[in-house]
Amino acid sequence: MKQNQTVFHYSEAFKQQIIHEFETGHLTLAALRRKYGIKGGSTIREWVKKYGRFGSLPKVIRVEKPNEKDQILALRAEIKRLKQAIADEVLDRKIAESTLEVICEDHGLNIEEVKKKAGAELPVKRFKKKKK
Repeated sequence: MKQNQTVFHYSEAFKQQIIHEFETGHLTLAALRRKYGIKGGSTIREWVKKYGRFGSLPKVIRVEKPNEKDQILALRAEIKRLKQAIADEVLDRKIAESTLEVICEDHGLNIEEVKKKAGAELPVKRFKKKKK
């Protein structure tokens, strides 16, 4: 503990009053902290856990099928793989663009004209809708 730090001790009656206000829905935990000048972020939450009625704090309950955990892990792995693939493609594109810039500069070519000419020479496929 720091030398100049002040430690507050709250009476049981004070704790019960705050818990009652929270459980009756009058104020939120943050509002109670502001109202009574309680500095600790989890102080009131701990009081409610220790002294309050069961269920006054919100809880998250996750219900899942047995294979869902494996699916979540597989999806996370797939996301990681896809992010890496995107990063690789972006890097490859940057390298290709830099190489093109250097070549154009060395040969005294306008990079925009080279890009247009290269784009025009690419085969263009048009998809026609099939008539039924």
